[in-house]
Amino acid sequence: MPTPRPVPASEVRRRGFRVYLRPPRRTDAAAFLAAVRASGRLHGRWVRPPGTPARFSTYITRFARATRNQLQATHAGFVVCRCDNDALVGVFNFSEIVRSAFQSAYLGYYAFTPHAGGGLMAEGLALALDAAFRRLKLHRVEVNVQPSNTRSLALVRGAGFRKEGYSRRYVKIGGRWCDHVRLALLAEDWRASRRKLR
Repeated sequence: MPTPRPVPASEVRRRGFRVYLRPPRRTDAAAFLAAVRASGRLHGRWVRPPGTPARFSTYITRFARATRNQLQATHAGFVVCRCDNDALVGVFNFSEIVRSAFQSAYLGYYAFTPHAGGGLMAEGLALALDAAFRRLKLHRVEVNVQPSNTRSLALVRGAGFRKEGYSRRYVKIGGRWCDHVRLALLAEDWRASRRKLR
């Protein structure tokens, strides 16, 4: 699977021990599309990432523009890459960002094979939430997960998200309406959890 070009330090937005986050870019197309193809079984009925050049171009247009003016962005996307070889690990997208009295967004995400299950997405999620609450200045991040997607639920619960409800036939994925568990994380909860880690 092709890997993207090394990332100049000026483009890195958030760096952890094993992964870093950066905005997606058009030059990721070959590596991204190869990762989507290789991850078909992993994504299964859970998610439909952009799998064609046209859909990837649309994704870039929507999620990469937030880097220009983060406090006015309605969408912000990040790819998660390994620090040791720059391989694409997964994606975190903040969408439908509402400002004014809300300061909220929806979080979507998916991992790529063979990086799922090794804790890299958990590290990436911590970096993404740091970007959401520090750079994007959000107050609330909501995520919606299909109830049978236990790995995804464990990921967000491990980051401190709390269940707020259950949405019947919430999103149409792969041609069928799917129920979702609704969870959220507030800025004050995130700050409190960060203080406990010190």
